[in-house]
Amino acid sequence: MGDVKAESVVLRSRHIERTRDAHPSKATGTTSGSRAKAASIDGSPRSLLNGRSHHHHHHHHHTTPDHPQYPSSADPQLSSAALASRMTFLPPSEEIKAHGKFGKGAAEAPSLAVEGSCRSVEDVVGIIRHHPIPFAFGLSLLFFMGVEYTLRMVPSSSPPLDLGFILTRSLHTLLASSPALNSALAALNTVFVGMQATYIVWTLLVEGRPRPTIAALFMFTCRGILGCSTQLPLPQGFLGSGVDFPVGNVSFFLFFSGHVAGSIIASLDMRRMRRYEMAWVFDALNLLQGIRLLASRGHYTIDLAVGVGAGFLFDILAGKYEESKKHAH
Repeated sequence: MGDVKAESVVLRSRHIERTRDAHPSKATGTTSGSRAKAASIDGSPRSLLNGRSHHHHHHHHHTTPDHPQYPSSADPQLSSAALASRMTFLPPSEEIKAHGKFGKGAAEAPSLAVEGSCRSVEDVVGIIRHHPIPFAFGLSLLFFMGVEYTLRMVPSSSPPLDLGFILTRSLHTLLASSPALNSALAALNTVFVGMQATYIVWTLLVEGRPRPTIAALFMFTCRGILGCSTQLPLPQGFLGSGVDFPVGNVSFFLFFSGHVAGSIIASLDMRRMRRYEMAWVFDALNLLQGIRLLASRGHYTIDLAVGVGAGFLFDILAGKYEESKKHAH
């Protein structure tokens, strides 16, 4: 421990010598006299240390708890050993934090480099510990980059490959063999769509809260623009029904699902109003709706996934629209 302190004193002495050579005018006057008087006491290097302390005080005019604490030169009886024992030395990384710069001594450079490497490793470990979800996303990015660049593309002459269709293959076979069951489920789905619309209109006309209505209008406008921009082919094996929404076996946009997005908008508003039981019911019905839409080949999986994201997105945009109107008035 004594060797480390002595080496630190030598390093600080070299730094002060270079500072004094670069600024000779600061080495004269009362500061120089004080250093000479302090150096006359038992031959210790206190003049250099007190000179550094004075130089530091001259530039900053204040001290912080992070700065090294040096002994005062007012005690003439303090020996070199006592001086060294009362000094507080900081490791190189803490010295950088305290003074905001690297030392110019060549002897300090290796220790600073090692400390920086250790801190970078600690930072990575800290990110993994405190931010596991973004870290998992980073790993998934690397994984899907490998999948994307090695994936065998689906030929243009083949139907799209949809994992949702693969997972609901048995249910699709059941609905195809039972048109009555297919129509019954379609009718229940239409009732659920009516529940969504009723709740959203209720919040506007009865409760006087326009946010869900604004979100729904934003959503269906964007859906119409995207649906006209890219018209996807009807999935093979589509099982239509005259009672499915929109009622009457009429045409509709595939991308994205307005069924799912409307349910998300209603569910988010229910949670804002602390109607948690209603929100959970809507979420469960929305899940069943998604399974039916895949089984009947009424939507691709991406239609449903983007419908979920669209519900969140347009609810947020509607909230920002309301805030902008409040600030405007």
